[in-house]
Amino acid sequence: MRARIFQTPKNAMQSGRAKTGDWILEFVSAAARRPDALMGWSGGADTQSQVKLTFASREEALAYADANGLTYDVEIAPERRVKPRAYADNFHFSRTENWTH
Repeated sequence: MRARIFQTPKNAMQSGRAKTGDWILEFVSAAARRPDALMGWSGGADTQSQVKLTFASREEALAYADANGLTYDVEIAPERRVKPRAYADNFHFSRTENWTH
């Protein structure tokens, strides 16, 4: 069975960065999902695709995958660069863009 190991991204709906340091190991589904004839929901027969394991570090996730004989792909997210800005910069005398409202 193939697994995917990745670090949880920041939630797009909130400004906080809670729980972004965790590493997730999830199993990749071998079969395609198909719609249910009665309800129309998509589903499959592979129950391993529902399993998500959380680890504190990448090394722990890799050790678990190696101990259980899993083939895995590690996805490393690019480093987030934050440009510090203040609200007062909107009114600074050296502002080059036009005021839009």
